[in-house]
Amino acid sequence: MKSAMPYRGLRAPEVARLCREVFGAHLLPDRIGWEAAARTLWDEAEFREERYAAIALTGYRAYASYQDPGSLPLYEHMIVTGAWWDYVDDVAIRRVGPILRTDPAAVAPVLRAWATDDDMWRRRTSIIAQIGSKAGTDVDLLCYCLAPNLGHRDFFVRKAIGWALREYAKTDPDWVRRYLADHGELMSGLSKREAGKHL
Repeated sequence: MKSAMPYRGLRAPEVARLCREVFGAHLLPDRIGWEAAARTLWDEAEFREERYAAIALTGYRAYASYQDPGSLPLYEHMIVTGAWWDYVDDVAIRRVGPILRTDPAAVAPVLRAWATDDDMWRRRTSIIAQIGSKAGTDVDLLCYCLAPNLGHRDFFVRKAIGWALREYAKTDPDWVRRYLADHGELMSGLSKREAGKHL
């Protein structure tokens, strides 16, 4: 893992177990306390696992009611300041994506704006946020977020394009075949290989 922030050396299952124990023993009183705790843990982290814990806190079951568009500024902060795939992918797929599915009218315009943002991690989020949506995927939104990024030069954006298409191909392979036929000439080899991996 390429990272300027050091690790403590804990494996993911250990981090998850510790988080469940601590979060269950120290419930936060309200949304303000929840967001403040998540931001403090994130911003003051000295080790990578502490940021994993901040993401885990945002998704802890006791705070499920806070998963709404009001939490997008927090998740955007994590995406932009985290600026690496292990943080961004988790937040994009497990936080932003579910909020999109429950309130598309509020979240889709945000993703459309992020699709052309100067920050490539916002762009990556706009592309992969619907992974896991399966038949609930908004293909118009997916196309909108893909279009300005098909020729993007960054590896993480090109990989995201292929990943998003590959995952949606599990639901509608014919749609992905048509998309590749129509847009493949604009895509990088990496994006096309990833998209067609299981077709």
